[in-house]
Amino acid sequence: MALVFTLSGSVKRCSLATYRESQVSSKAESPPASTEDLAAQKREARLRKFRELHLKTNEARKLNHQEVVEEDKRQKLPSNWEARKARLEWELKEEEKKRECAANGVDYERAKLLEISAEDAERWERKKKRKNPDLGFSDYAAAQLRQYQRLTKQIKPDMEEYEMEKQKQGEMFYPTSESLYHGTHIPSQSGIDRMVTDLEKQIEKREKYSRRRAYNDDADIDYINERNAKFNKKAERFYGKYTAEIKQNLERGTAV
Repeated sequence: MALVFTLSGSVKRCSLATYRESQVSSKAESPPASTEDLAAQKREARLRKFRELHLKTNEARKLNHQEVVEEDKRQKLPSNWEARKARLEWELKEEEKKRECAANGVDYERAKLLEISAEDAERWERKKKRKNPDLGFSDYAAAQLRQYQRLTKQIKPDMEEYEMEKQKQGEMFYPTSESLYHGTHIPSQSGIDRMVTDLEKQIEKREKYSRRRAYNDDADIDYINERNAKFNKKAERFYGKYTAEIKQNLERGTAV
């Protein structure tokens, strides 16, 4: 016996032979697919595949064109465009943060410092210490300015003496164009001592440096003046290797 389920969901009992006969009859009733139908189905599948490939090709061509346009735009931008863009974005964020702090009644500098970690602060301090502000000699005015700033940093004013002098001079302490203040000030002995100590330190430091000598005292003198010395150096630089033997023969007295 075999069980066959009907469309209504009920179970119908039938024999195995009856079931096989029904399957054979159903196959006989449905006609087999013809060769033309199979060819049409294959052609339709190929056309569908071709359309899909064509769409993908168009999409890839469009994306490539967009990339070429973007690359051309990047090449026409300045070399430091990325840095400038990052700087502008940072400035916009800073302005927005300032407006936000002003609206909330918060000090911007204090809020900014609260966002800095201890590690970043220590790293910045170490970087400041490593930085050398002295970039070397550029001109005499810049050298004089550095010397003045270095000396003024060492000055430690006496505020008590300052207040006493202010009370003593009164309105003359702040002279105008009509005031005659020159020659009326008498420096204190402590101020004179500080100046003398500072000058002695400058002299002691200056003595440690030695100026490069313009001439070597141990070298042979083969010139009669400064112009002739420069000419001889130039001639030696260009023709010294060719005239070395002749010079040695003249010095030994063996020249013919």
